[in-house]
Amino acid sequence: MSVSAEITPSVSPENVEEAEKMKEEANNCFRKQDYNKAIDLYSKAIELNPSVAVYYGNRSIAYLKTECFGYALNDASKAIELDKTYVKGYYRRAGAHMSLGKFKLALRDYEAVTKAKPNDADAKIKYTECSKIVKQVAFERAIRVDDTKRSVADSINLENMVIEDEYSGPMLEDGKVTFAFMQHLMKTYKEQGKLHRKYAYKILLDVKQLFMSQPSLVEITVPDDSKFTICGDIHGQFYDLMNIFDLNGLPSPSNPYLFNGDFVDRGSFSVECIFTLFGFKLLYPEHFFMSRGNHESQTMNQMYGFEGEVKAKYTAQMSELFTEVYNWLPLAHCLNGKVLVMHGGLFSRDDVTLDEISKIDRNRQPPEEGLMCELLWSDPQPQVGRAPSKRGVGVQFGPDVTKKFLELNGLDYVIRSHEVKNDGYEVAHDGKCITVFSAPNYCDTMGNKGSFIVLKGKDMQPHYTTYEAVPHPNVKPMAYANSLLSLIC
Repeated sequence: MSVSAEITPSVSPENVEEAEKMKEEANNCFRKQDYNKAIDLYSKAIELNPSVAVYYGNRSIAYLKTECFGYALNDASKAIELDKTYVKGYYRRAGAHMSLGKFKLALRDYEAVTKAKPNDADAKIKYTECSKIVKQVAFERAIRVDDTKRSVADSINLENMVIEDEYSGPMLEDGKVTFAFMQHLMKTYKEQGKLHRKYAYKILLDVKQLFMSQPSLVEITVPDDSKFTICGDIHGQFYDLMNIFDLNGLPSPSNPYLFNGDFVDRGSFSVECIFTLFGFKLLYPEHFFMSRGNHESQTMNQMYGFEGEVKAKYTAQMSELFTEVYNWLPLAHCLNGKVLVMHGGLFSRDDVTLDEISKIDRNRQPPEEGLMCELLWSDPQPQVGRAPSKRGVGVQFGPDVTKKFLELNGLDYVIRSHEVKNDGYEVAHDGKCITVFSAPNYCDTMGNKGSFIVLKGKDMQPHYTTYEAVPHPNVKPMAYANSLLSLIC
């Protein structure tokens, strides 16, 4: 009998044997990338024999794959509690801490692994890489303290950026985005070309000013005879973004869009996605809208690829400028005073009003608690009440929480994104909480459909369009991500 299947006094031999079968079946599901099924089977194994560290450790990595970082952290800690010599438990917990940007805590776990396995080359590499990140974060924090008033935007000199004679890509007209520019830009990106850095910087500087002029909660009027499209997470899947426009038409004054956060990270065409979206925002400022997601943040971009991609395609300075721009993205949009759209979800208290949301000071990195955090990170749950977040950030909220919030604020329903759904969308809480996710076959592995929602101003009823992923050039997701995430992605 294996060590992992040891019999505890309260567990029958039959349960021990059945738990091992569940674990093996779960391992097969994990290898097939059916992570939710694997989680269910690991959970059954734990019910049958709750004192086996490996079961928690394996379920932890499955939770990491489904971005349930809070649950992954709890399982890894439980595995270590059950068996302090279970090295994979420290790896799993380090992965969860890294995913949440808790680099110092991750470093402690990698240190524990190096002590337990001093000759393990992989452990040394991960410890060294994590140590570098901790030092980098400390250095950047020190710079911010020393120079809090310095803006990257103020340090950029467009006049000194020369357009080379051989450049044949899209060009701004008198410094402005035009429809012809956007057509040329999308064609260039489809052919894996690049926008000149002078125009890229100009777009960033202009869109920052535009977002700075907007409130944290943007009010949108959809006329009775007009349609309005809401898209969820795009996550750097540029060719799927182009497919949305093929299916639903390009943005225009008569075809307005709202993209509901997480434009970047994971997918390796995030730069192409964000400049396309920012370009349309500048072209149609009153008919194209963008909400901040939890991935429009420095920590997420550092780990999940966007920072690395910007540095590879442009410069480290541009990466810092993106951080400044993201800080000014609105946090929510209210359509016709009836539908509230935010990336994550609702709140840990019942008395939150739209006026309070509109007054959030958003020009900062997302905090770890409070209204701004919850707008970006929270998730619905089928049970009534609230629960700690499966992600380790934000809160889970039930149908009663949604009902109270809608009644307090005179709303009909909420639309949010943030979660992969097999059909690209999900209607929950008696039709009052809708999730829309627009990145099909997320990370080239999940097999989900993408979806977008179209509303008509007259009745504001949601209509769903679903679609499959389209082919893209052979650049894998996470190609620019931090090397440590190879552990979990």
